[in-house]
Amino acid sequence: MLEGGEKAGKSWACAEFSASEKVGQTYWIDLGEGAADEYGAIPGARYLVVEHDGTWQSILAQVVEIRDEAARAAQAKEPPVVLVIDSMTAEWELLKDWTTNRAKDSKSNKARLARDPNAEINISTNFWNDANARHRRLMTILMTFPGIVVVTARGKEVAAMDAAGKPIEGSKDYKVEGQKNLAYDASVWVRLSREQPPIVVGARSVHSGIKPGVDKPEPMPDFTLERLVFDALRCDPNASHVREMTEMKAGSEAPDLDDLSEAAQRLLSEAEDAPNIDALQSVWTAINPLGKAGEITAPEADLVRARVQALKTQMTQANGVAA
Repeated sequence: MLEGGEKAGKSWACAEFSASEKVGQTYWIDLGEGAADEYGAIPGARYLVVEHDGTWQSILAQVVEIRDEAARAAQAKEPPVVLVIDSMTAEWELLKDWTTNRAKDSKSNKARLARDPNAEINISTNFWNDANARHRRLMTILMTFPGIVVVTARGKEVAAMDAAGKPIEGSKDYKVEGQKNLAYDASVWVRLSREQPPIVVGARSVHSGIKPGVDKPEPMPDFTLERLVFDALRCDPNASHVREMTEMKAGSEAPDLDDLSEAAQRLLSEAEDAPNIDALQSVWTAINPLGKAGEITAPEADLVRARVQALKTQMTQANGVAA
């Protein structure tokens, strides 16, 4: 992963890498950056710009097709295929917009927008779970790609936030703009800057690994992707193999509380559709009477309380950020 601020050289480094004699065909998927056409003029650059229609289905289908071509090249002992995705920031923005569009169609949000077209959209957890599932599917393909994958992302300093989601005066954090696990999944994380030499923030490597909390990020003044991949990391296409990842199988079996009472299910549904904290408080208030009447069990009451509290925390944080 190459990340950094605007005009820091992320796309340039990708185009330059395609000119290396050590790599095979490079495929470039441009997601909202627009650098692919222009940087084809870099001396020696030899990548193919992958066409897509901007939809998730089209983008993923292209990635799968390139993965299959990379597997064929690896099997034939050809130089490794390179896939560039520029950028993963745009990929996550696409998924966030998809999440918002779906949330607008929920029953509670439709009613809220009917009352106030400018009302804030409440995006419940299930929509974010779907977005993260889509991202995870893409990342699984990239992490098991039988070649070399280079992704870019935007990064910048932002105001540090406290536990309530409010800015901490005078404090800054550095943030990679993308899905929260993007940096975790990358084998190597390089930060580019207009003012400072490139820095290898983290690397998962026997030869050039960086131990978190022990080793400091390593400046690399002579950075190119070719030097990083083939010299620093000592990538040998003839000796390497695809990362082995066992797919996690969530299954569909019932949870411990697999036979929730009708009353408990109703309370959970009301909590999920609650438009504000007052509505959540009404759900909370209804728990004890239903318990005393024997309509919900004690474990079910605890489950509902936990969910109401979690939703209340989400709303509080969201209101803090909005303020």
